[in-house]
Amino acid sequence: MKLLLRDKVAKLSFVALLAASSAAMLYTPTAAAHGEKSQAAFMRMRTIHWFDLNWSKEEVKVNDTMTVTGKFYVFAGWPETVDKPDIAFLNVGIPGPVFIRAGSWIGGQLVPRSVSLELGEIYEFKVLLKARRPGDWHVHSMMNVKGGGPIIGPGKWTTITGSMKDFVNPVTTLTGQTIDLETYNLENTYFWHALWYAIGLAWLAYWVRKPMFIPRSIAIESGKANTLITSTDRQVGIAFTVGTIALVAFGMTSTNEKYPITTPLQAGLLRGMKPFEMPAKTVTVKVEDATYRVPGRAMQMTLKITNNGDTSVRLGEFQTASVRFLDSAVLEDTTGYPDDLLAEDGLTVSDNSPLAPGQTRTVQVTASDAAWEVYRLADLIYDPDSRFAGLLFFFDESGKRQMVTVDAPLIPVFI
Repeated sequence: MKLLLRDKVAKLSFVALLAASSAAMLYTPTAAAHGEKSQAAFMRMRTIHWFDLNWSKEEVKVNDTMTVTGKFYVFAGWPETVDKPDIAFLNVGIPGPVFIRAGSWIGGQLVPRSVSLELGEIYEFKVLLKARRPGDWHVHSMMNVKGGGPIIGPGKWTTITGSMKDFVNPVTTLTGQTIDLETYNLENTYFWHALWYAIGLAWLAYWVRKPMFIPRSIAIESGKANTLITSTDRQVGIAFTVGTIALVAFGMTSTNEKYPITTPLQAGLLRGMKPFEMPAKTVTVKVEDATYRVPGRAMQMTLKITNNGDTSVRLGEFQTASVRFLDSAVLEDTTGYPDDLLAEDGLTVSDNSPLAPGQTRTVQVTASDAAWEVYRLADLIYDPDSRFAGLLFFFDESGKRQMVTVDAPLIPVFI
């Protein structure tokens, strides 16, 4: 009697667990932003450097489009612990299908599939997005690297207005038929999901009605395992198996008859992406040393800068892990870059007077802002390979800029 009671309790617990699991699958809470802060600092500093980003709109209606454009530098000192971007896919980081990606381009070439990227190259990109679900959403640039995971770029809040019920996604097939991908064959999708779910529940229900846990364990331990499966059980199992195979065969046959012309999903690799040509570099930089002062949330670099050009230059920006540190006396941001990633007066240089042609100067450069802690970049000091990397932007007298990359060990200072 106690065994039967305990088994009933176990059954009820199993049923409750099944119901909870089903409810969890159906429950989809809304997500607004992303966990880019949890991505390792060295990943954001030494893989893909996103810059010159622009979000064409901050507010867009359902069915209208916006673009995310910019450039990215594939860091030459790519970390050994991350697979190289031999197979990569340009994407966007958004909280679910709030936009649909209508198209993406690298170097002016349409890239609907994976691409191969070269270390040390700069690429220009564009992603076309179509608004689908109203709300306030964080929209990021993102590169998915096979074996390396998603490498997320800067994100900006974008508002979608209107009603999702008005969203349409029409496409014309190769046979000339125009369909709306948002609702196409939706009833059929619901039907097959419901059918297979019902079959699964029927299978579970058949076995749940029998003694499940404790009596079965006792029977197995006493050497009577062969008595647990009856001839009726075997017949039911065969019926389920035959029925499943027949159902799959029927579905395949009817689908082939209704849709005789099909094209497999395209999964090739695009190579030979055209790099973006930046102006020739006339400035060279050597990192003498670099430290991160933990109490002050500031990184200090000793840089030896040489100007080999024919016009004087000044350092205006240091960018790392999508955070931009500016010297406002040299550069003022007018692009609407996300405020939380922009330190407008976060860059100080011990001597930032114009560096004349042919001149070499050693300066102390400090990048300070709360973003070091907010975006967990300071965690770099706990990494086994404690190195930092970033982009330095120099500006000449006419406002033209050139980019120089830096990569060096970083030593923490706790006092």
